[in-house]
Amino acid sequence: MGAQLKNTRRRKKRTFSEWIKSRDGQKVLVMVAFMIVPLVLLAVFTYIPFGEMVNFSFYNMKYIGARKFVGLKNYAKVFSRDDCFGALKLSLYYMGGSVVQLSLALYLATLLSFKVKGGNLFKGFMFFPFLINGIAIGFIFKFFYTRGFVFDTVLQWCGFQLDNLPYWLKDRSINNISLVGTSVWRYFGQNMVLFIGAIMSVDSELYEAAMLDGANKFQQFKYIILPSIKTIFVLNVILSISGSLSAFEPPYVITDGANGTGTYFVVMHEIAHTQQKVGLASAMAVVLLGIIFIVTIFQKLFFKYVFKDSTQ
Repeated sequence: MGAQLKNTRRRKKRTFSEWIKSRDGQKVLVMVAFMIVPLVLLAVFTYIPFGEMVNFSFYNMKYIGARKFVGLKNYAKVFSRDDCFGALKLSLYYMGGSVVQLSLALYLATLLSFKVKGGNLFKGFMFFPFLINGIAIGFIFKFFYTRGFVFDTVLQWCGFQLDNLPYWLKDRSINNISLVGTSVWRYFGQNMVLFIGAIMSVDSELYEAAMLDGANKFQQFKYIILPSIKTIFVLNVILSISGSLSAFEPPYVITDGANGTGTYFVVMHEIAHTQQKVGLASAMAVVLLGIIFIVTIFQKLFFKYVFKDSTQ
């Protein structure tokens, strides 16, 4: 007991320099050293610019020149101008596309998670579009949809007449659907790979037990696979919906926002860089961030309710 008391007193009497040189102090020092660099980079390149953007949203300003404080007038314009808040309506097209994207990704992931001949090659082909630069994909599909080019030629091989085919990028009844198809083609491979990783982590004994109980494939999917991958499923949904609200590359590169294809981000880019209304564009960005935040919360609450009876 006496020796233990002496050791305790020595620990209490350690100076700061002694503690830093000790094993415990070295552990803390290493953790702080590794944390401080990413935190500084995060603050410099994320939080400080975001704070400046919020500050800009209260001014009528250009990139260069005098500023005029206007308070919340920029936010009022975001909700009153048709070319600002009205552009969010196009996000409904991309949200619909995200449903198709996730459904297709989940279906193929379920099939490819088990032994399928040529499955690895198919996975590679499906994931490859995600690796291509978005600008390059935009130029590819710009020619793909051009009148008389690739898509029209393929349809003519199938028996369609060119005169009966719509202008895929000009016809307002179909052009946004065409652009959504581009996004689905690019991103569903990423969702599929994430689903495959989650499905393959499910214990195979659960499938064996389910088969012994007479469960068919759909019941195995509903009661084993879906509850087991709920975390990845919710993540994919959140990423897809957030991406739908911030769609930019397809409409900007393929149509330049013409013929009613200008999404919220395209309009924001036009206002900020062409019209030089930096304050209004900053307000649009803040509003979009708030919408994404609210939608994310609702999604999490919804899936918490859906999966409330499931267990990992």
